[in-house]
Amino acid sequence: MRKEEKAQIIDQVAAQLSETPNFYVTDISGLNAENTTALRRACFEKEIKLMVVKNTLFIKALEKIEGEAVEAIKPIMEGSSAIMFTTTPNTPAKLIKEYGEKMGKPVLKGAYVQDCAYIGAENLEVLVNIKSREELIGDIIGLLQSPARNVISALQASAGGKVAGLVKTLSEKE
Repeated sequence: MRKEEKAQIIDQVAAQLSETPNFYVTDISGLNAENTTALRRACFEKEIKLMVVKNTLFIKALEKIEGEAVEAIKPIMEGSSAIMFTTTPNTPAKLIKEYGEKMGKPVLKGAYVQDCAYIGAENLEVLVNIKSREELIGDIIGLLQSPARNVISALQASAGGKVAGLVKTLSEKE
């Protein structure tokens, strides 16, 4: 591979890293063509970009991004590696877990999610349980609605008749 081609790949990967800040480093070696195609199709459906890049080129692309957590990713870049880029932090973890149980691969080497590095396959469950932005917004809306729901349910319950009676009595006294 010529130097210009390598520089172009490094720039392309660096652009992808700046565009989608969450990425997972996995090992997909040993998958046959059918399983690899199924994995790529699942990644496409879940809006995950799966890219196989030489480790040295990926490390050089990582060097363009600053941060201590990114430095933690560099040592795991050995052997066969595939990179999963995503905007939703937990989707690749769920996919890795699902396909890992079926086929034994992909295996999580590490991940860089929400400005934190997770090294090793033992962190897969932690990554699966990370909530996405939409899930967090849903939780916040649920928390904001719960006091109003409590008041409404109290008014509709048997005590609600007493409260309505008190309000009626107070309004008649004026």
